[in-house]
Amino acid sequence: MKQVLPRGANKLLTPSEVVQANTVDERTNFLVEEYSTSGRLDNITQVMSLHTQYLESFLRSQFYMLRMDGPLPLPHRHYIAIMAAARHQCSYLINMHVDEFLKTGGIAEWLNGLEYVPQRLKNLNEINKLLAHRPWLITKEHIQKLVKTGENNWSLPELVHAVVLLAHYHALASFVFGSGINPERDPEISNGLRLIPVNNFCVCDLANDNNIENASLTGSNFGIVDSLSELEALMERMKRLQEEREDEEASQEEMTTRFEKEKKESLFVVSGDTFHSFPHSDFEDDMIITSDVSRYIEDPGFGYEDFARRGEEHLPTFRAQDYTWENHGFSLVNRLYSDIGHLLDEKFRMVYSLTYNTMATHEDVDTTMLRRALFNYVHCMFGIRYDDYDYGEVNQLLERSLKVYIKTVTCYPERTTKRMYDSYWRQFKHSEKASTRLLLYTPQWTKHITKISSPFNKLPDTNFRLL
Repeated sequence: MKQVLPRGANKLLTPSEVVQANTVDERTNFLVEEYSTSGRLDNITQVMSLHTQYLESFLRSQFYMLRMDGPLPLPHRHYIAIMAAARHQCSYLINMHVDEFLKTGGIAEWLNGLEYVPQRLKNLNEINKLLAHRPWLITKEHIQKLVKTGENNWSLPELVHAVVLLAHYHALASFVFGSGINPERDPEISNGLRLIPVNNFCVCDLANDNNIENASLTGSNFGIVDSLSELEALMERMKRLQEEREDEEASQEEMTTRFEKEKKESLFVVSGDTFHSFPHSDFEDDMIITSDVSRYIEDPGFGYEDFARRGEEHLPTFRAQDYTWENHGFSLVNRLYSDIGHLLDEKFRMVYSLTYNTMATHEDVDTTMLRRALFNYVHCMFGIRYDDYDYGEVNQLLERSLKVYIKTVTCYPERTTKRMYDSYWRQFKHSEKASTRLLLYTPQWTKHITKISSPFNKLPDTNFRLL
């Protein structure tokens, strides 16, 4: 029997549009019951239940990093989650983990702000902000500073646990904003935290509770016919690209040129196009950060900036093959934080292969090409290149409005609006758009862990001999 979600889990979709699948197994139900201390499913779980296979893997890994044996005490884990969520002004996650922090024995005074927490937790601020906004700036010196000898130092297992939590909640904040997740309750009475309206939008409440499918079709200048023609055009481009790939592969030189072109163009997405694609009123004011959020962060003005200046001829590139999750990230986290590597690897593989072979009304469609374009475009925005991928496919498959949505959700998720969600793939099912958000969530994760594995592995051997 299918279960309809309770009203209010998600404001991008109406309750009738978000339906739980009917194949949640006993293990998932157990994890949900254990994780939801309030005796009900949280809204993230409800929205993610559009894809129950992935939900099981997600809950298992999150349960492990928050509740099972590990290097960090339970209250510290939830406080680190709060610090990570605060970097993206995600009141939804902050509220959730303030409660969990107190329930696991956390000291209430710490919730007054960072000046009340132990120095070793405060020392995570630098790596927290870099991971959240500019991970390419992290060096081995940042790691050495945290693990140096002294009363406030971190052991390597503790630091890996902390980094896994930071990466998880930076990416999860993007999922919350990109999915329009609603607060669990009235935020006006939740631990003093409140949501801040910005030009009739709210940072955790992105849209009016309308029928999204109707709104996205009738509220545009294109209409149903043009939406259908856009879908058919996308299908045709996929078919043509597949035929061209089979006929003749691009040379390495040409693939390098296409990557550099896409990388440069990504610098202009959002900052150059948002104000033309969407009303200026969406962003005409600076984002407002409340004291209830800013108390958990230092340097609140530090945010995402393009990894290179516009106009530069030679933009920095990080070859994905140099430090990969499979060869470096997995071994690093599994060596220092037992079993989490296996759980994360299962989650990453699950979402990368997640497909029902449908595109809107079309069935038996191989969506591999489209999914890889989404996955690699996120990495491209951070200067990460896959040598075996033809980035010419990105421009062919990802329309401008989708690129705007991707970059916003990935780089500054707190700015996401319902208009952005409505503007792309207007004929796709909401479950298909949900799988897109999971695809965006996963490369953010692997980007974090891959980027930080490099400075970790460059530490002197003496650091590892201390274990």
